[in-house]
Amino acid sequence: MIDRTHALPVSHQAKILGLSRGCLYYQPVPLSESELALMHRLDKLHLAHPFAGARMLRDLLRLEGFRVGRKHVRTLMKRMGIEALYRQPRTTQGHRGHAVYPYLLRHLSITRSNQVWASDVSYIPMAHGFVYLTVILDWYSRRVLSWRVSVTMDVEFIMDALEEAIEQYGCPEIMNTDQGSQYTSERFLQALKEQEIQISMDGKGAWRDNIFVERLWRSVKYEDIYLHAYETPNDVKQGLKRYFQFYNTSRPHQAHRGQTPDTAYFHLLPVAKVA
Repeated sequence: MIDRTHALPVSHQAKILGLSRGCLYYQPVPLSESELALMHRLDKLHLAHPFAGARMLRDLLRLEGFRVGRKHVRTLMKRMGIEALYRQPRTTQGHRGHAVYPYLLRHLSITRSNQVWASDVSYIPMAHGFVYLTVILDWYSRRVLSWRVSVTMDVEFIMDALEEAIEQYGCPEIMNTDQGSQYTSERFLQALKEQEIQISMDGKGAWRDNIFVERLWRSVKYEDIYLHAYETPNDVKQGLKRYFQFYNTSRPHQAHRGQTPDTAYFHLLPVAKVA
């Protein structure tokens, strides 16, 4: 996107693209092995105890021999995009100034494919680093419609996943997400509005509002990521490609009496109306 060999100065290119110049000049510092080990263990503890906040996670880590303080745990949680999952007031916003929409799924009977889609972002550990994963999930069938991996937690890879899902499967009636800054960004919201998709957002920290994506993260990590300790982002992509193929086409799902997500999705896919 930025061409450092172009006659137009980098600062002007950044201004045209709406990017901060700081992000162009910043050189990331690799994390130490001890820091990565701490993050990997923190991720597993969060999956096992999703209600645990920074203080409890600090104490759990200390019981295992990690020398870490609450503030450092809180910093790592922010970097990893995780938080304690419990009901909080709906007044908190993912990004100051971004709009937050009400949760539309409470008491809604979800009975067919493409009625509701959901999306979220999760931290994915590697042997020597980490990446982020986002998915577009059909709520009724639990089918993964599209997914993307990125080394940064920005809106670009989320938009790529959304656009692929819409191109291949049409539009849902409702899109449900959390209140993260990627999902409250004008670019993401405008894409939904242009397709006349209703916007639904979880309560801040209310994990049950997006419970099926939370369950997917647990399956992905315990059935694939933690078993392989992938070395590179490309290894993660290849592994997830195999896993999601298995998940959609071969893995029986309890919600559908042992049927696969593919079977549930295509069986109750709405038939297009004939004019």
